[in-house]
Amino acid sequence: MSIMRRLEELQLAIPVMVPPVGSYIPAIRVGELIHTSGQLPAVDGKLIAIGKVPGECSLEQAQKAAQVAVLNALAAIHSAIGSIETIQRIVRLGVFVNSSAGFYDQAKVANGASDLLVQIWDESGKHVRAAVGVAELPLNAAVELELTVLVRS
Repeated sequence: MSIMRRLEELQLAIPVMVPPVGSYIPAIRVGELIHTSGQLPAVDGKLIAIGKVPGECSLEQAQKAAQVAVLNALAAIHSAIGSIETIQRIVRLGVFVNSSAGFYDQAKVANGASDLLVQIWDESGKHVRAAVGVAELPLNAAVELELTVLVRS
């Protein structure tokens, strides 16, 4: 089954890639790997989750934000290589959570993105991961993530 069809079944779509807000490129191909820059949970250019988790942004909102950010990462990959259909495997996911003092459930936030990748790619969506709590994120986003995927040549 095609990835685009699977996304349709999940009632999801790859968004239009938002242009970078700094001096970087959204994704780069190195051999058969594509690495994305940090992706924020933005829809139509507007952040959907801001502030500290769980102080200003609930755990559930942060999980949804991680899903949106992973779709934005897929948009960056699509923009770099023309199609996400060539993604053979999800390799690594790095998730950064704008954490309130004493918050230790960064892994639960990251599960929002991880679970979605497995829903889309099944076994090939399983990946290695880091989920890290940070003091601040760009634009006061609640979540930022980066993705590495393996593509067919």
